[in-house]
Amino acid sequence: MLSRTADHLFWMARYMERAENTSRMLDINSQGLLLPQTPEQEARAQRSVLRISELEESFAARHPDSDSRADMLDFMVADAGNPSSIIACLHATRENARAVRGTLTTEGWETINFTWLEFNERLASGELQRSPDTLFEWVKYRSNLCRGVMVGTALRDDAFYFMQIGTYLERADNTARILDVRFADAEPNSREAARQLEDFYYWTSILSSVSALEIYRKVYRDVVTPSRVVELLILNEAMPRSLLASLDGVCETLVKLRTGNSNECERFAGKLRADVLYADIRQILETGVHAYLTQFLKRVDELGVRVMRAFLMLPLA
Repeated sequence: MLSRTADHLFWMARYMERAENTSRMLDINSQGLLLPQTPEQEARAQRSVLRISELEESFAARHPDSDSRADMLDFMVADAGNPSSIIACLHATRENARAVRGTLTTEGWETINFTWLEFNERLASGELQRSPDTLFEWVKYRSNLCRGVMVGTALRDDAFYFMQIGTYLERADNTARILDVRFADAEPNSREAARQLEDFYYWTSILSSVSALEIYRKVYRDVVTPSRVVELLILNEAMPRSLLASLDGVCETLVKLRTGNSNECERFAGKLRADVLYADIRQILETGVHAYLTQFLKRVDELGVRVMRAFLMLPLA
């Protein structure tokens, strides 16, 4: 397969997954507003979304001196100038899909194209201002639908596997970011941090946002606690959106895409997976979840670069 075609498929899948996960992160933020908060806590919650997405500076440049939730939502959802906004991600998904339209199934292309068109209609109707939660649920639904159509109609060839590896890499990155929102926001060794980290309603919303609340109840059959949420979303191989499950998908897909240039990439992915597989939840909690996730995000980013070097970038003459 041509590197250019593989590149379009890889990024098409990544951007669709990114749009979904941005919706999940904003959904957590919305659910948090239903709980009693001081104005300072609410403002900190808005900033944490931007910080975890590494968009604080970009937001400040476009909205100086603003802690407004409306401005934050507009920036994260409808601002085409923000490359990580939902509208930018869905546009990039559609443009990458259009570039390889002949490689996709008719159903796959039509699902992506209709998602883009309807999203713009929903924005124009004022749904973001009127009912943001409804819009977030719709984005998650359409992402799941697009992925399901691809899985249900695509030939299992290199094109399919490049879509898969893009999805798994993005999912690993975004699950880590969603989990890190509260840990990154808490002030170390403070009573307020301890209270925040034990917030039952917050952790329930985290689980709901990654479609894991029912899974948690089946696995633990007990009250929701931060340590178990961390264990489920990092170490549980049977949890579809966990870090370990995402890395399983990356490693399995790399085997199917194996070439003479991919050995180093496979080894790096295998070592990262092994480090997560054999991690001890007690050690993660003692060392600090934020520190662990920060290091994980750096390594996943490096893995993405190695995948691009192995498969997507044309060799220099």
